[in-house]
Amino acid sequence: MSRVIIEMHDIYKRFYIGTPNELEIIKGINLQVNEGDFVSIVGASGSGKSTLMNMIGVLDRPTEGEYLLDGIPISKMSDNEMSDVRNRKIGFVFQTFNLIPRSSALKNVELPMLYAGVDGRKRVARAKELLEMVGMGDRMYHLPNELSGGQKQRVAIARALANDPAMILADEPTGALDSTTGRMVMDLFHKVHREDGKTIVLITHNNELAAETDRIVTIRDGRIVSDEPGAGKAAQLCS
Repeated sequence: MSRVIIEMHDIYKRFYIGTPNELEIIKGINLQVNEGDFVSIVGASGSGKSTLMNMIGVLDRPTEGEYLLDGIPISKMSDNEMSDVRNRKIGFVFQTFNLIPRSSALKNVELPMLYAGVDGRKRVARAKELLEMVGMGDRMYHLPNELSGGQKQRVAIARALANDPAMILADEPTGALDSTTGRMVMDLFHKVHREDGKTIVLITHNNELAAETDRIVTIRDGRIVSDEPGAGKAAQLCS
């Protein structure tokens, strides 16, 4: 039986609590994601998708409800504890890449391991291995401004894998890329999912990309309105 990576029970998120303009963005969400799932979360602007993503990524805590990430309860954690969980359990891939401008691709991939206290020699070996895996072995000493958008995103994916996280959280990872380059990046996610069995949560407004995943969770007005199999799951069932 698969391990549960994301377990959310009756999650609410409110802002301006106790004021006349109190705002309830997330309204009683229940969500479970198992190890090895490739799930997309889709929703229009204002649906609560970004707020939900911040809680899944342990960047924010719910106002009410229980969230367990890989069995660890998040809701009552201190900021420092949340930071530690983010570094060890989640690999982030952002639309804007978020690479350190003055550091080489190699140093960028090493960074999460540095924060995790991994020995220098092991960091370098692991970073080189990951850059080779994403097809960036010949660019490992280049700075981000010497790389194309697609190359930057491949470095970001390598960095996301550095600490062998329980989950990769990808926030609009192809949003800043042209369609051809975006296709290459999605193919890389499929490779990581297929070959390494990584749990991936993809936040996207692109229904075509969402359709490639195993599950499509649609959020509207702070609630999950549908949770359906995607083409990825259909392909598994047919194979």
